[in-house]
Amino acid sequence: MTESSGESGALLGLSTDLADAVERAGRSVVAINGRHHTPSSGIHWKQGAIVTAGHTIEREGAIPVTLPDGSTVQATSAGSDSSTDLAVLRIENTSLPVADIGDSSTLKVGHLALAVARPGEVGLSATLGAISALGGAWRTWSGGQIDSFIRPDLTLYPGFSGGPLVSGNGQVVGLNTSGLSRSMPLAIPTATVNRVVEQLLSKGRVARGYLGVGLQPVRLPDSLVKSAGLSGDNGLIVVSVEPGSPAEKAGLYVGDVLVSLDGRRMEDPRDVQSSLGPESVGKTISAQILRGGKSEQVSLTIAERPQKGA
Repeated sequence: MTESSGESGALLGLSTDLADAVERAGRSVVAINGRHHTPSSGIHWKQGAIVTAGHTIEREGAIPVTLPDGSTVQATSAGSDSSTDLAVLRIENTSLPVADIGDSSTLKVGHLALAVARPGEVGLSATLGAISALGGAWRTWSGGQIDSFIRPDLTLYPGFSGGPLVSGNGQVVGLNTSGLSRSMPLAIPTATVNRVVEQLLSKGRVARGYLGVGLQPVRLPDSLVKSAGLSGDNGLIVVSVEPGSPAEKAGLYVGDVLVSLDGRRMEDPRDVQSSLGPESVGKTISAQILRGGKSEQVSLTIAERPQKGA
């Protein structure tokens, strides 16, 4: 066998393996007509539960879902979590196989990966790339906890959000979305999806912490920064306090300036949101505030954010 024929055989073998991986993962990938123009993809994550990218679900009531065999079933929403861009739909009476869920922590930078999707009537689609960056746990701009950072270097065409990130052996190692970053596609790791799916199926929501204050950034004068021993010159002025809220019970007033929560500096309202994840509900924490030019410590017991319309 010549060297070129050996290379050709290796390339053919890789091509066949990737096609097999797409076919294997695609058995559990559906098309979801949850918005008016472009369908999205979804994954049959566990029996009777389809998970997809939350930003692609705009329709209320029954949501048409196209299965791999071309048939359509009506799904109902089990809940969504905008902070992690995940939504879960319930389907009944289907023999659709459940996805083979892998472990995102086994990924390495440079691993080949596939984005598999079923964007509407065109059937199964896929793109190929490499894992270009990995990192630790992070929070989204709206406070959602993502267990690890996964950036695949591949193209998410219209309809690909909500579909699986697939390893070379056909296992689902993440859920692809364009909804968590304006500049790049990201994959939500399987640990995060598992955690959010369980909460949405059991409660219909993901609990979020709540203080009940309106906050705006404010620049602090140098003299106050020095006298209070602060490490920065920015804080958050309280512009409103909701009746019966944790903030009111703790004795916060309009005009107070919040500078830290649980020892962490607060310089932007998003800093507060990132401190109010599901794990924070019920915790009592210390808040440093400035009142009348003096630094004070108050205790806040974080409550669960009230549901809209409740």
